Amino acid sequence: MSNPYDRPSDPAKRHSAALTDGVDRAPARAMLKAIGVDDDALARPLVGIATTWIETMPCNWNQRELARHVRRGIIEAGGTPLEFNTIAVSDGVSMGTEGMRASLVSRETIADSIELVARGHLLDGLVCLVGCDKTIPAAVMALARLDLPGLVLYNGSIAPGRFRGRDVTIQDVFEAVGAAAAGKMSPEEVHELESAACPGAGACGGQYTANTMATVLDFLGISPAGLNDIPATDPAKKDAAYEAGKVAMRLVRDDVRPSQLITREALENAAAAVAATGGSTNGVLHLLAIAHELGIDLTIDEFDAIAARTPVVADIKPGGRFVAVDLHAAGGVALVARELLKAGLVHGDAPTADGRSLAQVATAAVETPGQEVVVPIETPLKATGGLAILRGNLAPEGSVVKLAGHERLFHRGPARVFDSEEACFAAVKARSIHAGDVVVIRYEGPAGGPGMREMLHVTAALVGEGLGDEVALITDGRFSGATHGLMVGHVAPEAARGGPIAALQDGDIVELDVDSRELRVLISDDELAARLASVVQPPPRYTTGVFARYAALVSSASEGAVLRTDTT
Repeated sequence: MSNPYDRPSDPAKRHSAALTDGVDRAPARAMLKAIGVDDDALARPLVGIATTWIETMPCNWNQRELARHVRRGIIEAGGTPLEFNTIAVSDGVSMGTEGMRASLVSRETIADSIELVARGHLLDGLVCLVGCDKTIPAAVMALARLDLPGLVLYNGSIAPGRFRGRDVTIQDVFEAVGAAAAGKMSPEEVHELESAACPGAGACGGQYTANTMATVLDFLGISPAGLNDIPATDPAKKDAAYEAGKVAMRLVRDDVRPSQLITREALENAAAAVAATGGSTNGVLHLLAIAHELGIDLTIDEFDAIAARTPVVADIKPGGRFVAVDLHAAGGVALVARELLKAGLVHGDAPTADGRSLAQVATAAVETPGQEVVVPIETPLKATGGLAILRGNLAPEGSVVKLAGHERLFHRGPARVFDSEEACFAAVKARSIHAGDVVVIRYEGPAGGPGMREMLHVTAALVGEGLGDEVALITDGRFSGATHGLMVGHVAPEAARGGPIAALQDGDIVELDVDSRELRVLISDDELAARLASVVQPPPRYTTGVFARYAALVSSASEGAVLRTDTT
């Protein structure tokens, strides 16, 4: 009688063979057989499908269905899929509440949980299905940390809603809150809008953080080109998921690691894509974190240099007219790559998960005749990219200003200082913010928040009240990708760690000068130092649990707000 354990191991089982092969592993095989994994399946490479499905948002809603098609692709390509779930936190739902503190924290938890499952079950490869904002960088961080063959698939953008004959997104709903406070919309109109703005599955529709990071995935090469573009409810998304499963198996068999795809050149390509599409400033934070996982020395100032030479070529909300489904219909992200390649602004030889170079992807782009979403780089929408890095006596370690969606490059005005987002929103709602003010929200940084909340609740309300072009806002917190106007975030060092923003007082004259790349308060160095020496830090908002641990371990926003392993 032949020994059932004598069958040769698949060479692609570089990790899982230690889990499944030989008589010593009979207990593990017995447990896996309990869920229907037979001997043939155990003999194949084990490929994890990490989903971030959750019933708290539309952004990740279609992932259970897509996972079925990823499974089919893996199986037909000779692998054995093992699906597992991790978490997600909806920025849109939690915005403006204490819950928003969990958003950035979730990035680390998602990356950690994917890492733990992959290490704990000796997986040979991974397909990560992502949607809402933090799930995207988290999945890339996990793959980079593991350096395990695999890819990331974005489950797609939501379709725009229709409100009184025009397309709308969640951005319109946030701005309606301010319009209602200003008497420009009735409660009934706001209710009608909220009921129409989000028609189904998919992540927020403009070039907000989710679509910015989905674009980044293509330019990093960690997604098969063109699959992320397909909207969530498009029937072709199922085929994209199937294709992703097959591509993942080829990466496993060929032992193509994330470190071979996400190089310094790929990170520079991704930064250029953020700039060229007027993307979210969160792209800076997340690309710094991804670089950190790979040990690549990427600095915040490099984003400024890349953006300064990269024109805006995509006319996408919040700064433009169109949404992500329009970009797909126009020909997709490959059109952006094509325009950047024409001007030598990306590294065309950078590899991608589907085996092509970025130049090959760009060259193969198929443009829909008459499309207006992506313009020729010879006639860009703006001559320079959608963000800049400011320093100065208020931000010695840097800060990020979004430039897409407005033309203002300078503002000087009196500070209106708030120690929390809630306090600021109350002032906005009471209509006590005035034209010319510099709104300052501090103690909302990575450690001070903790969690570095986004300020869309405030910024959208200001826009809705008609003050978007009349005030500036600075914060050690973050901004949503849906934010537009002269807004500076990621101010570092943050207030809770002794940053100069902690010394600001109501009435101080603050100056934002984009051309000189400066953010400063117009007081003497001696006065600023004396104030800082007398600052009494507020007690931490949390003393136990995940928020307390995060606050103790998180690094500066200028370093990607990653968790430090060395705290000495």
